[in-house]
Amino acid sequence: MTFVTDPIGDLLTRMRNAQAVRKESCIAPWSKIKLELCELLVKEEWLQAVEVTGTEPKLSLKITFHPEKKLRLRRVSRPGRRVYSSSADLRPVLRDYGIAILTTSEGLLTDASARKRKIGGEVLCTIS
Repeated sequence: MTFVTDPIGDLLTRMRNAQAVRKESCIAPWSKIKLELCELLVKEEWLQAVEVTGTEPKLSLKITFHPEKKLRLRRVSRPGRRVYSSSADLRPVLRDYGIAILTTSEGLLTDASARKRKIGGEVLCTIS
């Protein structure tokens, strides 16, 4: 049994590695925040689909990549160094071609919607 200290970083690494070997999808352990993050990426059209598979004690996420998009995923806030940002300090990622995912008091939000709602939070990762 392995113990992961950074589950979001593990999810992003699994996605990066699967895309590096040109797989259509990848499997990751399930958690509420990972599912919410993947659903946000599907809504923003960075991923094609995400589904929960398996039985109750061992649930998994099957993440299907968008066929035309190569994701560049970068973890910003890590367990050893948390990065927080106010809505005024949030800058567009790659001149608005990319997004940043924040965890806020209203759940996970993209940087654009956090700026619009004037809410800050912890910057989890950037996608471009």
